[in-house]
Amino acid sequence: MTEAPRITQSDAQRIARIHLVIKRDEIQRFMAPGLHEVLDTITAQGIAPAGPWFTHHLRMSPEGWDFAICVPVAVPVTPVGRVQPGEMPTRRVVRTIHRGPYEGLFQAWSELDAWIAAQGLQPATDLWECYVLGPESNPDPATWRTELNRPLLD
Repeated sequence: MTEAPRITQSDAQRIARIHLVIKRDEIQRFMAPGLHEVLDTITAQGIAPAGPWFTHHLRMSPEGWDFAICVPVAVPVTPVGRVQPGEMPTRRVVRTIHRGPYEGLFQAWSELDAWIAAQGLQPATDLWECYVLGPESNPDPATWRTELNRPLLD
């Protein structure tokens, strides 16, 4: 189930991130280890996450994804290996919440993109998914919440 989309403004946010370019079928192999690498790096620096983790997708194709695994932080992270500091800027976005398992995200994005088109809005090429509640909080996929954010061009 997906909530009704709304237009809002995202807040600027410092992040710790790992940038990856992978084949589509490799996502499960890289996602959890990448997230743990970011979390281990910030923890070693005495930095706690400043919110839920997310993925920032820069480009997507049938072959693969160009994206970053991101964790919001309150202070800049020192670069270590693949973990780099970054910032998500303030942007006007269309946002919705998908309730349920990750397998439903493709359909939720399709519905969000259709809503954007029906409103006559122009989406940017990137997007991000914020994993508000997931398997780490409850093993029941019905309780999971993923925030979908599609930036808009002005």
